[in-house]
Amino acid sequence: MTPDRTHRAPRPPRSHPSHQPHQPHRVVVLALDGLLPFELGIPQRIFGRARDEQLRPLYEVVTCSVRPPGPVDTDADFAVLVENGPEALATADTVVVPSSYELGPVYEEGVLTEELATALALVRPGARLVAICTGGYVLAAAGCLDGRPATTHWASAEHFQRLFPKVRVDPDVLFVDDGDVLTSAGVAAGIDLCVHIVRRDHGTAVANDVARRTVVPPHRDGGQAQYIERPVPDPQQSSTTNARAWALGRLQEPIQLRDMAAQESMSVRTFTRRFREEAGVSPGQWLTGQRVERARHLLESTALSVDQVAREAGFGTAQSMRQHLMATLGVTPTAYRRTFRTELSTACGQ
Repeated sequence: MTPDRTHRAPRPPRSHPSHQPHQPHRVVVLALDGLLPFELGIPQRIFGRARDEQLRPLYEVVTCSVRPPGPVDTDADFAVLVENGPEALATADTVVVPSSYELGPVYEEGVLTEELATALALVRPGARLVAICTGGYVLAAAGCLDGRPATTHWASAEHFQRLFPKVRVDPDVLFVDDGDVLTSAGVAAGIDLCVHIVRRDHGTAVANDVARRTVVPPHRDGGQAQYIERPVPDPQQSSTTNARAWALGRLQEPIQLRDMAAQESMSVRTFTRRFREEAGVSPGQWLTGQRVERARHLLESTALSVDQVAREAGFGTAQSMRQHLMATLGVTPTAYRRTFRTELSTACGQ
């Protein structure tokens, strides 16, 4: 379990041969009838913005249907014209399945339609599988999530778990990274997941650039719990925004819970409750998550020693940072730096 509750037990970052700048990683998006146009556009928007130091695309995004090229119905008052049939799935390094409101037996019985099963059979062994929102039903019906952790929209989580009891459903997180199979919560969480994949593939600098160009946060705090409907809070109540900004400005220093609470003139008990309501995680989990992100950035972009990175990120010791990176990323600081500094040097032609 990661400190910030956005994903669980990701496997170590890995470098795909198709990630080399001269051969973009091929992402094939499967457009199903009843799809949500917003979610269909997320992969193109995020992966399509990723560039190396020479501004060459790191991904090639292709959209396909389970049928021959033609129109695919959406949940809006228009259809989309998809120019590729299911054969495109055979060329994918990563397959993305956005959500649909017309999954039929997939949603009702947990079984694939014949044309969907035929299409998915074309996916090459070893291809990475990604589902956005209820697109996870497709992967689950195909047996790809059996015994694995996964998530979906919080409103569908209970039904999803009943339909697929072999899946370890976590309804609280924004996405789950289980190595070669990744799933996200509803709608905008698909953006979080795709940005995470770019970060996993190419590092924080590239992911942050994509997020900045798309005008989205490179990393969202908390999980789905903060979006579940609750009674409207008293408008006179203070938020915890100032405390978070204060903490971010001094991550390298020891930060006590009482110090954060003092920034909002709250008791520790009130501050902790309010913080969890707003961020979806405890102050301690949030703070650890921010320090992990800071450490990742420093490991990728500086020549600071591991001990220096640990101090700058606020972990104090290299051993403490190692424990937190292992728990969050499944990789040591040295291995993480070796992966992404090597990729950065290759991309820069060094």
